[in-house]
Amino acid sequence: MNSFADTDLHDGILDAIKSLGFEKPTPIQAKTIPHLLSSDRDLIASAQTGTGKTAAFGLPAIQLTNVEDKRTQTLVLCPTRELCLQITKDLTNYSKNCKGLSTVAVYGGASIEPQMKSLKKGAQIVVATPGRAKDLINRKKLLLGNVRYVVLDEADEMLSMGFKEDLDAILSETPKKKQTLLFSATMSRESIAITKKYVFFLRNAGYPRNPPLKGTFARGGNFLHL
Repeated sequence: MNSFADTDLHDGILDAIKSLGFEKPTPIQAKTIPHLLSSDRDLIASAQTGTGKTAAFGLPAIQLTNVEDKRTQTLVLCPTRELCLQITKDLTNYSKNCKGLSTVAVYGGASIEPQMKSLKKGAQIVVATPGRAKDLINRKKLLLGNVRYVVLDEADEMLSMGFKEDLDAILSETPKKKQTLLFSATMSRESIAITKKYVFFLRNAGYPRNPPLKGTFARGGNFLHL
């Protein structure tokens, strides 16, 4: 794939990323974007930091957002405040030509009141750290009943930082029918085994231990290892 124009992204998104200086998709983007635009299958992708993971999941999420619906449709979970803010900045830049689309960051270490106000106004895409997301759910300010896409970014890092219980609580608030996308800079056999709980095809494909690192799983799940 030599150009983002080959990905079936809308013109407004193409213009936005071109203005940011992006012309040719990285390998993970070339494989992930067409999959997410055409399939509702869960996905795990492994790629090193700096290879364009945010655009890989963010550009399809933006295109698939119903801007007429102000409820949260995509939830991105990440381990740190810094990453949360960076993802939000990137998604905001990618969607600058998408009128009516709002991306909101919610994270700890900052006042919760402005974040609650932003959520109340409507946020189709929410980027969150697990602890703050759980807090907002408990306050009934972050409502996830309409979520169609869940992204776990740096999933193994979130688990290693002790967020497993928070992730369990957050994901239990999302609909059973959704697309779960797991992105990570590292993806060992052990981390795949741990994260199988969160990804439909790993829970159901008959690989309880040590699934292969490459290839296509049974029942249609795709796993990318770049």
